[in-house]
Amino acid sequence: MRRNSIRFRLTLWYAAVLTAGLGLFGTLIWVSLRHRMMAEVDQDLAGRASRFEKYFRSESSGSRPNGVRDELEEFCQALPPGSSMDLRGASGFAFRFVSSTPERPSEVRALRRQFTSNGEVFNLEVSASIAEAIHTLDLLRILLWSLLPVVIAIACAGGAWLSGRALKPVQNISDAALTISIENLSERLPVPATGDELARLAQVLNTMFSRLESAVKTLSQFVADASHELRTPLAVIRTTADLALRRTRTPESYRQSLEDVSAEAERMTRLVEDLLVLARSDAAVLEMPLSPLDLRDVLSDVCSEAYSLAELRHIRLNAFMGDEPAIVSGNRPALHRLFLALVDNALKYSRAGGEVILKLERTDSRIAVLVKDFGTGIPDTDLPHIFKRFYRADRARSGEGHGLGLALAGSIAHAHGASIEVESSEDAWSVFRVIFAARDHKPELTSRI
Repeated sequence: MRRNSIRFRLTLWYAAVLTAGLGLFGTLIWVSLRHRMMAEVDQDLAGRASRFEKYFRSESSGSRPNGVRDELEEFCQALPPGSSMDLRGASGFAFRFVSSTPERPSEVRALRRQFTSNGEVFNLEVSASIAEAIHTLDLLRILLWSLLPVVIAIACAGGAWLSGRALKPVQNISDAALTISIENLSERLPVPATGDELARLAQVLNTMFSRLESAVKTLSQFVADASHELRTPLAVIRTTADLALRRTRTPESYRQSLEDVSAEAERMTRLVEDLLVLARSDAAVLEMPLSPLDLRDVLSDVCSEAYSLAELRHIRLNAFMGDEPAIVSGNRPALHRLFLALVDNALKYSRAGGEVILKLERTDSRIAVLVKDFGTGIPDTDLPHIFKRFYRADRARSGEGHGLGLALAGSIAHAHGASIEVESSEDAWSVFRVIFAARDHKPELTSRI
């Protein structure tokens, strides 16, 4: 096992915890047994003292204590080896008996008590050898210290084997993950049929690979669509230039060719600028300073710019902004671009002679900008996709634009903490509503998107 592997660390921690646990367990057993054995010795000594006191009282009743020495010595003959009796009276009486000494020196445990007989106070000391108890405790200690390393070694080997089996699915997941690359993102990791944390990890990783696959497909489609959109104006520019150079033309013909080239170059410039904004938005490096502003000023500028386009298409553009300020924290050029994209989209899909409404709606907690047209509407199947880049409904494919306006609007709204709601009735009307949180005047802020 590698020293930095999870298996090694699990085994090491398991060994440490097991050692501490077994050490504590063995210590508790030894202490408990010693306490129990000493308590039994003390209980035996108390019984001897009581019997000796009772016998002494009965034998010395009516006579002097010195006359009972022989009886006391006979009583003490039954004491086990290593035991002793020591009785001393206040009048000078003394009796001591020591049984045969054990084979090896040992510790003794003593009990002292005082009693009165025939009006005289006596001090009694009873002792007994605890050699057997000490021997038993020593054997237990040696046994514990001898078996502890063996048990720990066996447990560590078992722990290493068990941790290896437990982590085998992790190794399988790692091996499978190494085989997945951008060429085979559709592959997925095997999910253990255990229902545990490892199965959950495999499911989460598979979900991540699914999102990554979707992102790569979106990126590939984005590049393909951008290339397609750029190819058309490039083809027009090249064809126009080739035709102009093929033979001598009048100044007016050259001028028309240059105007066509300029128009296509302007279209390419707008497309590239939109692509750069979206790319920076995805990379979260687009600086967008925010400051308190009145949406009425932004919408007035948008209306001024869109009126000429509305007149060209014979569409009425009506704005209802009210007299009260509509203060939000925003970036004026970015918001101008957002609302111009929505108004341009409404004009593009409105019928000639129709109407586009631009309206400010206020509440205490939010400010909404509504853009409504009475044109072709949006089919239900297209509603979930209209904010995707280069997406255009089938009926609009032949129209102008390159399908980035609503994508830019959604990105700018997200950068401002706003949301865009869409409602539509096919062949009747469409409503885009941009909702901001209402704010008081605050110092300048900066947002990164």
